Amino acid sequence: MKKGLIIALAGLLAVTGATAQKKTQPSWLSDAVFYQIYPSSYQDSDGDGYGDLKGIMLRLDYIQSIGVTAIWLNPVYVSGWTDGGYDVIDFYRVDKRFGTNSDLVELIRQAHARGIKVVMDLVAGHSSDQNEWFLQSKEAPDLRYSDYYIWPSFKPEDNTPAPKPGEAFDYAALMNSSAALIRKFVASDAPRGPFYIKNFYDTQPALNFGFANPDPEHPWEQAVDAPGPMAMRREIKNIISFWMDKGVDGFRVDMAASLVKNDFDKSATIRLWKEDFTKWFDEAYPEGVLIAEWFNPAQSVAAANFDIDFFCHDGQYNYSSLFFYNHRGFGANAAAAPYFDKAGQGELKTWFELYSYQYDAVHGRGYVSMPSGNHDFNRVCTEGRTNPEELKVAMTFFLTMPGVPFIFYGDEIGLKQNPNAPSTDGSGPRAGCRVPMLWDGTANGGFSTAPVGEIYIPQDPDPNRMTVEKAEADPNSLLHYVRMLLRLRKDVKALGADATWRLVSSLDQPYPMVYERRLGDECCYVVLNPSGKQVSVTLPQAVSRPEIIGGSYKKCSYKQTRKGDIVTLSPTSAVIFKF
Repeated sequence: MKKGLIIALAGLLAVTGATAQKKTQPSWLSDAVFYQIYPSSYQDSDGDGYGDLKGIMLRLDYIQSIGVTAIWLNPVYVSGWTDGGYDVIDFYRVDKRFGTNSDLVELIRQAHARGIKVVMDLVAGHSSDQNEWFLQSKEAPDLRYSDYYIWPSFKPEDNTPAPKPGEAFDYAALMNSSAALIRKFVASDAPRGPFYIKNFYDTQPALNFGFANPDPEHPWEQAVDAPGPMAMRREIKNIISFWMDKGVDGFRVDMAASLVKNDFDKSATIRLWKEDFTKWFDEAYPEGVLIAEWFNPAQSVAAANFDIDFFCHDGQYNYSSLFFYNHRGFGANAAAAPYFDKAGQGELKTWFELYSYQYDAVHGRGYVSMPSGNHDFNRVCTEGRTNPEELKVAMTFFLTMPGVPFIFYGDEIGLKQNPNAPSTDGSGPRAGCRVPMLWDGTANGGFSTAPVGEIYIPQDPDPNRMTVEKAEADPNSLLHYVRMLLRLRKDVKALGADATWRLVSSLDQPYPMVYERRLGDECCYVVLNPSGKQVSVTLPQAVSRPEIIGGSYKKCSYKQTRKGDIVTLSPTSAVIFKF
């Protein structure tokens, strides 16, 4: 691990007052397994071509059968649908596409009856430009919602080079410089002023949580404790309370790091969460969970007291070198194959150093979670990696690592990325991972009774595509394998969220990857060989001979010798040993 990273983390924790004591977390979280559902794509109950809440209710028995204990729903609020539901018009009402508020309450009731928690998406950083708050804010400076948004009176000069065409998008840098913020100025003819500040699309004006070190020459830069930002905080708490009091079990917070503007080191945003939002939430809803979309657990979990943050596709801390065929998992293949590719030409060092830093920072305070996928990047079943045996190796990794597992809907059957899916609801290239679920061999794969041309996003066109029906009938399917892994994770605590983790194999010999999971006297080794060739590795001598408790392989041997323990694994295999 890099010395500079350690020093930076130590300084950050000192500034924010984080301690080594584990903060209060929901009693159910350490055994949780999440299942992310993009509601438009899961199950259509009324034949309009879009998934809905009643459709999810129809599939709760299936969801329970996988072995998951919690559902995360992407936004179901009333939306302008310019960014897949992340442009919210009304934070207190379910969009008619999905049903009603009463439908959501009934979904929660039915899920709870099956022992499944329900977590919503909280879009804390922005709203739709059709939201009543923004429409009023446009008119004058002294109305109720006037300071819910930011209205610059002029646009400062930006002397930094503009991003080059095709340049990789960097989420972490989104609000991390003055130049980046200036590029978020949107010209407006509103009576209020000539500009407002957005987050992503022009239809997503940023909510006003204040500025770190406001510039006196920029009168629109309010302090974080100014009346406008403080009113915005109260509104966010009202939204949280409204849904929590209806039975919701927590929130995944979209763009959680972006709230305070010009906050280059995120210290002001960390204080906002630690000293206000997460502190208040833990006291008001001790059994509720807060999940950050921050992509830096050392800040979000260790410092700001979130329960979980993601380590996946964006920012400095990501697993791109393990799973992506390019920087963000979209588009054509890059020259170098990722680690989880049958070519066996990947490396572990890049990921290991980034992950180890975050794991060490967060262990004992909360969780670094690596999801199998989500609505913003390519599925694990994508170009270059579609064979069920390859997917089993990848899912073994996702479901035996520490932290709380997150399965993106369909990944449990190998739902395949559709690279040719047309942009829908502002999805751009993300449409390919948001394809409708495939349930059976009927029209539209059982997703919808609408005409084929009217469903939300075209499904995988492969006539041999996998469906839940096919997977249930095949005892060797990925679905049954995922169920086996989740049963193991539940029964063997050394494979759980709180057990320790360390890499046993050498970075100089990437294949196979061998890591240890340990809790008390219980110890497991997970051995992964994504490559298409047989591999062997010599490990330090173990005190006892292990037994195989799970995996996917044709041949595997574990020989104990005086020079060490030699593990040999057949191509594209995964094995879980217990000592």
